[in-house]
Amino acid sequence: MNRLRVGIIGAGNISGIYCENLTKFPSIDLIAISDVDEPKAAAQAEKHAIRSMSVDDLLASNEIDLILNITIPKAHGEVALQALNAGKHVYNEKPLAISREDCKKMLAIAATKGLRVGCAPDTFLGAGHQRVRELIDSGLIGVPVAVHGYMTSRGVESWHPNPEFFYKPGAGPMLDMGPYYLTAFVNMFGPIQRLASMTRTTFDERTITSEPLKGQIIKVETPTTFVTALQFAGGVVGQLTTSFDTHSFPGQPNIVVYGSEGTLVVPDPNSFNGWNESSSKIILRDGKGDEHIYLSDLPFKANSRGVGILDMAHAIAEGRDHRASGALAFHVLDTMLAAIESSDESKFIAPSTQPNRPALIGVEEFPDERGLMG
Repeated sequence: MNRLRVGIIGAGNISGIYCENLTKFPSIDLIAISDVDEPKAAAQAEKHAIRSMSVDDLLASNEIDLILNITIPKAHGEVALQALNAGKHVYNEKPLAISREDCKKMLAIAATKGLRVGCAPDTFLGAGHQRVRELIDSGLIGVPVAVHGYMTSRGVESWHPNPEFFYKPGAGPMLDMGPYYLTAFVNMFGPIQRLASMTRTTFDERTITSEPLKGQIIKVETPTTFVTALQFAGGVVGQLTTSFDTHSFPGQPNIVVYGSEGTLVVPDPNSFNGWNESSSKIILRDGKGDEHIYLSDLPFKANSRGVGILDMAHAIAEGRDHRASGALAFHVLDTMLAAIESSDESKFIAPSTQPNRPALIGVEEFPDERGLMG
């Protein structure tokens, strides 16, 4: 297969792991990186032995097949549309955009031009969540009945170098962290049929305590706690709590799946195989009260951000659907925006999008890359 030639727009915090991983994959040729902050792009380019280009030059380059768009959320739609109009495939960091209208435009242009749209998160393609999907599909827990997800933290201003955008429309705990949980849910159970949500904003202002902006005040303009009830097309019901106002406790599970014959504690959806001993375990509690731990021998155990792009490269060459798709990401955004609207309007909302459940990774796929990420 021909190598997929990738250019990155956005040289912020997350760009480092993408550069590191994409330069390892034999199916991908990472060409260049760009940013409106040109020195930042130049530093990443030098570190990873790629080129630094202006945004305009990168978009116009005939050497680039796909744009990895890791700008801030409010720019995701605009940059992706520019890339598609320039004739390039697009893979966005999450969320796909911050409006349904931009998502519809992206998918329409891509369909017209024969291009692909992909989007993070791709953590559901990692060893942990692929193994969970196998276990659920095997009938291990009987009929899947319900799911609970928990993402509770006190916010990001204590550690992120530029945290303001997390508290603006297009972010908050739901649009920032919700994609990991909702994508994992759809991978396990299929699309979300309807939801009802309640939200609150606990603090109107946040004080940055991280460097280099320590002491600056952020005006909060988006809800910072969500409690959302979900019903999936297959009948599973669930609840997702996301908060930047609270504190987790030791041993708090990220996701719990309840079945008619057992309960699964599922790894952190913001990782590929878990970041610590507790979150890396897949734990089954059966009907007798016994506990069983399941390990995964599947590929992509380490921080494998970019595996969604790897899958796109192979999907383009093989003429099949890619898994971290624009349709899946649009459904996740549709659901997250509906969570805000549901709280504002005090009613159930049915997402208009209903994508296909992503296929499991087959045992013969990615033969040259399977061992590169743990």
